[in-house]
Amino acid sequence: MTPKTIHFVSLGCPKNRVDTEVMLGVAQQNEFKLVRDPDEAEVIVINTCGFIGEAKKESIDTIFELAELKKHGACKKLVVAGCLSQRYPDELAEQMPEVDHFLGSSDMLRLGDVLRGEEKRMLVGNPADWVIRASDPRVITDSRVSAYLKIAEGCNRTCSFCVIPQLRGKQRSRSADDIVREAEQLIASGVKELNLVSQDTVAYGRDLDKSERSSLAAMVRRVADLPGANWVRLFYLYPETLDEELIELIANHPRVVPYVDMPLQHAADAMLKRMRRGHGKDRQKRVVERLRNAVPALTFRTAFIVGHPGETESEFKELCDFVEWAEFEHVGVFRYSDEESCGSFALDEKVTPLVASNRNRRLMAIQRKIARKKNQARVGQELEVLVEGVSEEHEFVVKGRHAGQAPGIDGEVFLSDGDAKPGEFVRVVVSQASDYDLVGDVVTGDSERSIVLPKRRVALKVVSSGAGSHK
Repeated sequence: MTPKTIHFVSLGCPKNRVDTEVMLGVAQQNEFKLVRDPDEAEVIVINTCGFIGEAKKESIDTIFELAELKKHGACKKLVVAGCLSQRYPDELAEQMPEVDHFLGSSDMLRLGDVLRGEEKRMLVGNPADWVIRASDPRVITDSRVSAYLKIAEGCNRTCSFCVIPQLRGKQRSRSADDIVREAEQLIASGVKELNLVSQDTVAYGRDLDKSERSSLAAMVRRVADLPGANWVRLFYLYPETLDEELIELIANHPRVVPYVDMPLQHAADAMLKRMRRGHGKDRQKRVVERLRNAVPALTFRTAFIVGHPGETESEFKELCDFVEWAEFEHVGVFRYSDEESCGSFALDEKVTPLVASNRNRRLMAIQRKIARKKNQARVGQELEVLVEGVSEEHEFVVKGRHAGQAPGIDGEVFLSDGDAKPGEFVRVVVSQASDYDLVGDVVTGDSERSIVLPKRRVALKVVSSGAGSHK
């Protein structure tokens, strides 16, 4: 019997990508064949994002676009899952008759019943009902040498601009034992880089029973000590007092990369108060200084929101000054999205979209100069690079990343000369640099560098590094 075909579209954050990979595992268990071309798929699953306005629009546009394949393609069943379904289940069900099933943000495993034809149309449950487990099916996508490892779900923070607690529920940490089991499975499948992610990673373990409780640092150490865990990376640390053990791990553990992703959101005290961040600019400066001093080779990624209600020009100037002072390696900038269920929605003094867009451009221009300077300083340096595969941007060129580049958001290293295979770690001498990407030659031999002019000069694009977390 010819297997039925299925196509997945995953939108939004890395946490959504993990959920999509679980649904892909469910489809595989039910003997469905994954196809890259949606025209060939009998079932299409769209895992949506419902966080901010632009993400909602992208999700809705994708649904309507792929719904056309029910008329002109092989598609017999269209499934919409994830945060948009969780946030607007009744509205979507009424306005999208083309959709056969709706799954929420915690209903990934119910896809199996949908594929077997055993479920009703509306399957949006309680967002706090599920956290991924090592026993859940999962198929890694993209490069297969790097994977996200979700350590918790939900969030207990009350940031005024954020709907995540509504979409994902309260904080629910996985046990360290279960995280380690999944890490072992990922390593056994060929994964070289484990990216530990949750909505509020620094709060990991606080909600667990005493019998299962583990500090973040203790759990990270267990993962990093696993044979084959070449790189372990932390995402979404909240800017509060960090554990000394955690900082020591980031600074000194040979397999915990010296990389911190910490969305700061703003730098003016009045703005941080309106955002309900629970701290001011002084704490943020202390956190940045402490990490810089403790981790000399640190790569610091952060994210900011511009155009939040009440943001004055002087407060925006404070943010610009802060970015120039901190010299972050990577910055994502988001325009505020006025979401009806957020606390910020009720605030007066709305900032116009035009002003917000202008501030976005101005802040990114500052960051682009910083990123360019830091990248150009790498020319001539030798870096360890994880090879991912052939570049989509440059024909006949292999791409990879150094430890300061997280997958999908921080730029890439293009290997213009030398042989390298996906999954390998190679030494590379940087020969070119742009704002966000590097070009280098693979070093051959143990005792000397083989540095020659690149056989293929790569034309690097100058792009805006705006990806990141609006959380």
